[in-house]
Amino acid sequence: MSKSTASRAPGFWPLALFFAAFVLFMYGPMLVIVVLSFQGPEGGLTFPLRGLSLHWFGKLAQGLGVVDIGAALKRSFGLGLAVMACTVVFSVLAGLAFRKKLAGGNTLFLIVVASLIMPSIIVSLGIGLEFRLLDGGIKWALQTLGQQERLDNFGTSLGLFTSAMGAHLTWTLPFGLLIMFAVFNRFNPAYEEAAADLGATPWQGFRHVVLPLIAPALVGIGMFGFTLSWDEIARTSQAIGDVNTLPLELQGLTTTVTEPSIYALGTVTMVVSFVVMGLAVALSSLLGRRQRKARGA
Repeated sequence: MSKSTASRAPGFWPLALFFAAFVLFMYGPMLVIVVLSFQGPEGGLTFPLRGLSLHWFGKLAQGLGVVDIGAALKRSFGLGLAVMACTVVFSVLAGLAFRKKLAGGNTLFLIVVASLIMPSIIVSLGIGLEFRLLDGGIKWALQTLGQQERLDNFGTSLGLFTSAMGAHLTWTLPFGLLIMFAVFNRFNPAYEEAAADLGATPWQGFRHVVLPLIAPALVGIGMFGFTLSWDEIARTSQAIGDVNTLPLELQGLTTTVTEPSIYALGTVTMVVSFVVMGLAVALSSLLGRRQRKARGA
């Protein structure tokens, strides 16, 4: 028996087995979907696996019935990028604001994070109702002002970059704000004071001192913003209007598509998520190394 094995606590193996079971429970379904998506033309929705090919990815590229997968993919990607940008910007601004004592700051913080404990479908219903009320106000205003042509052409204010983006931000912003709180709680204000002593303006101090130091955290916030938006269903369902994102299309297809092409779609969405996370980790690591080199210099 090796020294490392003999020194392990009695509870090591039960905990190791529990951890392995947990990892299998978390990632096993994704692995099953990926495996089944590479079946041959005769493949079905369950095991046993019937051949290996890229046949169902080709079928996916041709489209799934009346669903335009390419358009849904573009909508989800564009919405994810917009949510990511807004989450980063608003989280930084809020983090900077909360560094100082704010009147009613605790209440404001509780309001922001309250959306995390609200059922997502309720948030979506509320936002959808809010924008329908806004539609009524817009139509009344156009009618009052005699803008009949605009009134006839007006549909709804519900949309991808209005109500849907707002719904997603209620999910992503609390995470971004919590990350910024953690970052600024460890931030040494002496760097800003040194920059000010050297004649830097507040903007120059933020741009050349604060921003480079918090950049790795901003990458993490951006990753959270994109990935949470990319696969969000409940908060989108009642607040998106007359178009669908890719997760909503995927949810609808589960009741109509009986071919492994739906697994191919799941694999594609999973790959996009992992690529975004990999890029975020690589960029954060690169920024961290640059920081360490700058401090060493």
